Amino acid sequence: MAAALHVAITGSDAADGSADAPLRTITRAAALARPGDRVVVHAGEYREWVRPQRGGLSDRRRITYEAAPGEHVVIKGSEPVTGWVPEGGTVWRVTIPNALFGSFNPFAEELDGDWAVYGPGAARTHLGDVYLNGKSFYEVLDRSALPDPPLRTTTLDLWTGTTETVRDPEQTRYVWFAEAGPDETTLWANFQGADPNAELVEINVRRSVFYPSEHHLDYITVRGFELAHAACPWTPPTADQPGLIGPNWAKGWIIEDNVIHDAKCSAISLGKEASTGHNYATSRRDKPGYQYQLESVFAARQIGWDREHVGSHVVRRNTIFDCGQNGIVGHLGAVFSTIEDNHIYNIAVKREFYGYEIGGIKLHAAIDVEIRHNRIHDCTLGTWLDWQTQGTRVSRNVFYRNTRDLFVEVSHGPYVVDHNVFGSAASLENFSQGGAYVHNLVCGTVWRQPVVERPTPYHVPHSTQVAGYAAILGADDRYIGNVFLGDGTEAYSATAGTGRSARHGTVGYTGHPPTLAAYLAQVHDVSRGDHERFTGVLQPAYLRDNVFVGGAEPVDGEPGAVVLSEGDVHVAIVEDDEGCFLETRLPAGFDDARLPVVTGEDLERVRFVDADFEERDGSRLVLDTDLLGEPKAAGSVVAAGPVAALASGESRTRIW
Repeated sequence: MAAALHVAITGSDAADGSADAPLRTITRAAALARPGDRVVVHAGEYREWVRPQRGGLSDRRRITYEAAPGEHVVIKGSEPVTGWVPEGGTVWRVTIPNALFGSFNPFAEELDGDWAVYGPGAARTHLGDVYLNGKSFYEVLDRSALPDPPLRTTTLDLWTGTTETVRDPEQTRYVWFAEAGPDETTLWANFQGADPNAELVEINVRRSVFYPSEHHLDYITVRGFELAHAACPWTPPTADQPGLIGPNWAKGWIIEDNVIHDAKCSAISLGKEASTGHNYATSRRDKPGYQYQLESVFAARQIGWDREHVGSHVVRRNTIFDCGQNGIVGHLGAVFSTIEDNHIYNIAVKREFYGYEIGGIKLHAAIDVEIRHNRIHDCTLGTWLDWQTQGTRVSRNVFYRNTRDLFVEVSHGPYVVDHNVFGSAASLENFSQGGAYVHNLVCGTVWRQPVVERPTPYHVPHSTQVAGYAAILGADDRYIGNVFLGDGTEAYSATAGTGRSARHGTVGYTGHPPTLAAYLAQVHDVSRGDHERFTGVLQPAYLRDNVFVGGAEPVDGEPGAVVLSEGDVHVAIVEDDEGCFLETRLPAGFDDARLPVVTGEDLERVRFVDADFEERDGSRLVLDTDLLGEPKAAGSVVAAGPVAALASGESRTRIW
């Protein structure tokens, strides 16, 4: 019979867990919980790494961990530290017995791994962190820098090689340095005039906060907590990927209604495990990470990477912020999952470290994943879908103030991007093929590029079974009913030497055949040999009924293009105490852009995968719900862009 196990800071782990005799730790409740049980945690601060011992048996027989209704429950991976001794000026010192850390000392653990980027001979950042009244510090790698730490100049974008100086000089002066010995660790910190013995000072102690040690503990729900301060490591797709919270290679978790912050690297991990590869490119140095990542896909299949055993998670209504690498990360383990209604911000903006695996959401092999109605802003990269983006749908999200909004890399599709607002200067980066972009507002640039040197797998539709692999030739994309804005400049350029640059609008598809028939006509000459006849022939680009405002450009002759070169234009995303609003002022000609509801039948099949655009359960795809959740009536014609009622003139629409 299902039971409710209660936990309270006034309880005892020798108690029976009833409401009148609660347990003291969530860890003890996890040891007792059986399928169908609820662990109800009452108000207070719990400093522990919760490692569930069992999972549920089905979606109806879950083990649920939840904060008691109306009560604020905080679970932290940190511990408070007192006994600081002044070192002179604003710098203080404390010595900590290593027994506090157990077998894992984050101040001795370097942050490194595949695709982490450091300069030649540069010292490595560590997984530890120091917090003053909840504010995280920066690590300095030279103790002499403690009294007067320099402003940080860090890599802003690895594709362009550009750098920037961190914009908040006041924050960068809060710094720490550590020396870890065999028995004790000494910390120095610059508290900028605060007394660390009178204020709350905490340090990272635990790698994770809510994360099983074993695989395949399925059907667990985690609801309503504040989860913070994890010393979790760098999480590339070729390594074990632990986060502050996550299922650790399981099926059917629900992570909902939580506030999650201050993960050293990744907050929520839906990622892979170590047996399919663990930083071999870094440790062995004999093959590129790309090759090890390719091998990990086949290794995962051998250990049961399929719908029956992995994925199908739900991550919803969480607030995720102040994490160094990712808000949500995952390679392989996120398949068939839903990520919705989350607010994700301030991800990878501290820039203590950098690498190629950073984003508000960073997923590899996002097979049949739905990313819908999330608000993602002030991130180094909003969402990065890398490898095997197939059956994926990115729908009704709001992106703004990111360095880059959406990057889809080396994937074959089919994938759908519909009814989103991309509000940043670099809106879309498409280093893939087989995508459908429908009814989006694209405020910034579109950068597209083939990637022929890294062939990647594609799959039997709605399955993890590998069907083949191919190079990314680019295009085979569909753009219907989008609104593109321009500012008259190329705000974001590709890496020097590629011969390509980002553009406002669809003009980057110039030269691509407009139909599959036109493409086939160019490759019909069988006398050229089996593959030679395809060499150098551009894939089709299916473009129609898009709107171009303020200098954004269509391809010449693009069917149904509405180009509004004159008139007063204003588009902004504005936040206030009441929410997030889309403000627009559009010229009268905008009302000429009307189109019927787009369905899967309107989208040409994807060439390489030979797959149709459909829902992830195989049913008919109908894109009939706008950004606001408003349905589009069958047979109606609606405005281009993400809001069905968008019209010329001025408007202010709440979008979150």
